[in-house]
Amino acid sequence: MYNSEVRGRLIEGDKSLGQISEEILAPIHAKTPLWWYAALVAGLGMLGFGAYAIYITLTVGLGTWGLNSSVAWGWDIINFVWWIGIGHAGTAFSIFLLILRQKWRTAINRAAEAMTVVAVMAAALFPLLHMGRPWLFFYIFPYPNTRGPLWVNFNSPLFWDFVAISAYLLISASFWYFGMLPDLATLRDTAKSKIKKTIYGIMAFGWTGSSREWMRFEGLSFVLGGIAAVLVVSVHSIVSTDFAVSVEVGWHTTIFPPYFVVGAIFSGFAMVLTLVVIMRGLYNMNDFITDSHIDAVCRVLIFISLIMGTAYITEIFVAWYSGNPYEIYMFFKNRLTGEYAVQFWIMFISNAIVPQLFWLKKMRRSMLVVFVVSIIINIGMWFERYNIIVTSLSRDYLPSSWVSYSPTIIEIGFYLGTIGLFVTGVLLFFRFIPMIAISELKSVAKFDKPLKNKKHANHE
Repeated sequence: MYNSEVRGRLIEGDKSLGQISEEILAPIHAKTPLWWYAALVAGLGMLGFGAYAIYITLTVGLGTWGLNSSVAWGWDIINFVWWIGIGHAGTAFSIFLLILRQKWRTAINRAAEAMTVVAVMAAALFPLLHMGRPWLFFYIFPYPNTRGPLWVNFNSPLFWDFVAISAYLLISASFWYFGMLPDLATLRDTAKSKIKKTIYGIMAFGWTGSSREWMRFEGLSFVLGGIAAVLVVSVHSIVSTDFAVSVEVGWHTTIFPPYFVVGAIFSGFAMVLTLVVIMRGLYNMNDFITDSHIDAVCRVLIFISLIMGTAYITEIFVAWYSGNPYEIYMFFKNRLTGEYAVQFWIMFISNAIVPQLFWLKKMRRSMLVVFVVSIIINIGMWFERYNIIVTSLSRDYLPSSWVSYSPTIIEIGFYLGTIGLFVTGVLLFFRFIPMIAISELKSVAKFDKPLKNKKHANHE
């Protein structure tokens, strides 16, 4: 039983079920605000810059990137892993919190799932372009072909990434879309324009809300949720294995799979926090995304940040305890001190130190602090991927092959393009789809009544 007196109210204002629908749908039926157009122009501008960078990459080649013989993976794989990590938030919110019976997830899970779909789409672009000849991408599909003995290399990280991304994108998009069917039907029934009514009607698949449809809807949710729960762990474990199966200094370690999975959930939750703070401020959703919701996410981030700090310290300890001179040099002379010390300490402070501010209730209730810390965490997680990839590749076993790496304007433009894709996708989600799951929020409304006494709570 959810004790609202202890955990906080799920919905403020003692709203009726009709009021819940009206207020969540209000931004969709209302006139588009000017800030939305301004943000869309900015997002499309970055997306256009990214399209130009992709055009140059395709027409000129990967030589326009800052990669070299030693650092063959640069910003492309850094940003790939970063976006995949952010994309873990949706399924983590929808599945893990559902299993743990956390009813506060219902106000946040829709935005997290939408964010997941866009983030995975952005992530997929990086290994695709890194192939050099992306028009031959179907060569990594495991299907019967007429190319003679040529078959996919099952030992290739590129094939692993293809399997991980395609499976995760398919399940995440399905889980997100099918979960919206009741709300799309509500939009269909409340739309005043015939065009909108037709579009939402097609998207709702003829949903009528009958008992049979609800039974099938819930059954499908459990099936997709069960598959997605496995993918949350397996996808980023596969991504971590891209590194762990090698013999590069700093990569060949068994800590990578759990380390990557926890880091992905950490960055994903931080991006969700950024998103819901924006939703609260711009759309006046304070009654549905309450201080208690923000407080709960901040508490989760405290716990995960402690795990991340422990992982960083464990890596350093194992490098020292192993006595391996290459590992000792990598961690003590290349990361803790040396050329990449700034990047390492930005990562460590951002991910292990700054989130400890959330131990203070005053900090968890300040939306400005919460927003800034969530941004800092995602910056720190980007530098984590930078430290893993660039430091190991630029300083390998042979000093004669040591090089420095810096991105070109084309790589930076490609990255900005994916940010533009993310911003544009999120803005379209805000404008045309209910940003909070109406049907799920109504289902927990009955639990949001203040409890009179303990006996009553036990009875419920």
